[in-house]
Amino acid sequence: MTALPDPHYQAEFYADTPVKRLIAWIVDAFVIFAMTFAVSLLTLGIGFFLFFGIFMVLGFAYRVITLANGSATWGMRLVAIELRTADGARFSLLPAFLHTLGYSVSIGMPLLQLVSIVLMLTTERRQGLTDMVLGTVAINRAA
Repeated sequence: MTALPDPHYQAEFYADTPVKRLIAWIVDAFVIFAMTFAVSLLTLGIGFFLFFGIFMVLGFAYRVITLANGSATWGMRLVAIELRTADGARFSLLPAFLHTLGYSVSIGMPLLQLVSIVLMLTTERRQGLTDMVLGTVAINRAA
């Protein structure tokens, strides 16, 4: 098993990750919105009445699947960051599920999301609240 990069001696792994996470979040929200819109059309419009619920379910599934299969969502891959576990390993299904669950809880509670953003901007490993609880980090992918 590998260890996480040291934020003092290997700071390049954590450089600009908060901004990259924001960009990735915007890209992922657009992808999930597009999938939700497509599902709503495929249900002959019935899905538009349940749009928010479909958005939440598809978003959860999208994040778990993409994190479990590459340690990054499509948005994260676009900006060249990935999530790693406390021991430096890439995400498998369980960490992907737990990270997505933590993200979903914090998104549902604005105060927790605000705390998460502040932590990403102030901690040496640029970890959000869910990352701190799980011991995970977002790092720049090695070239």
